[in-house]
Amino acid sequence: MIYELRHLTTYKYGRSVPFARCVLRVSPRADVEQTVTGRRLVITPKPTQLHETIGPFGETVVSATIATPHNELKILVTSKVEVNRPALKQLFGGPAWETVREQGFASRSLDLASPAHFLYPTPMTASHRAITAYAAQFMTPGRPVLEAAFAMARQIRADFTYDPASTEVSTPVIEAFEARHGVCQDFAHIMISGLRGLGLPAAYVSGYLRTIPAPGKPRLEGADATHAWVNVWCGETLGWIGLDPTNALVVASDHIVLAVGRDYSDVAPIGGVVLGAGSQDITVGVDVIPLGQDREIKALG
Repeated sequence: MIYELRHLTTYKYGRSVPFARCVLRVSPRADVEQTVTGRRLVITPKPTQLHETIGPFGETVVSATIATPHNELKILVTSKVEVNRPALKQLFGGPAWETVREQGFASRSLDLASPAHFLYPTPMTASHRAITAYAAQFMTPGRPVLEAAFAMARQIRADFTYDPASTEVSTPVIEAFEARHGVCQDFAHIMISGLRGLGLPAAYVSGYLRTIPAPGKPRLEGADATHAWVNVWCGETLGWIGLDPTNALVVASDHIVLAVGRDYSDVAPIGGVVLGAGSQDITVGVDVIPLGQDREIKALG
């Protein structure tokens, strides 16, 4: 599936800002399942310095310094990406979760795909007994890890309410878990915290999910959104499998990966510092435009 992506972030300031420095992770990931055939980044006002590098988990990181006084900052990235993610044939069989746990801790590799990077808690995926116990109910003795992990993703979809007003980027994982409300970032952190609490490697993925308008309704410009889900390491044979707990989906060609990390802080699309006083308003518009036939899904952002 080939997509055209358009991601526009606009900052409006109550007073003129003399200086800003941004760190951007808004370029689709290039790997065996995704081919990036075009990308263009436009920042207004024009940066005085622009530097691109590759981050610790293979993500493209752009650092921009804006020394021109401004009341509005626009960051527009457009790209074209082809997703060739093979459909998962079945959720049953495969190694038991106990075997995968042993393989993960025995891994000696430190390459980008090594499970060793994704075994331990982070500040945003802190270990909590209640979350570990929630995950443990799915990991019955000898149960295949993929089957158990998908059952967990499906139950998160059933137990938690998608509510954009209930949490913020900095909300601790235990608060979202106890409230049973949140957004895709919270659900991914909860699933990761629970799996790592049992010794299973799990990674945080940022990206986009194509959304489908209601029947007879036009696709609204800017109506798509950034999204987050979980990669679960399913052993040496199966490797990493993407699971989307927000929508109870196995990740397929409707998901476009931006970056993979240990938690949101590793892959935040836009971060940085601004020198100035006054209010700040942020608007984000995302378009995920398929350039061909594909199946329709109903999905949350």
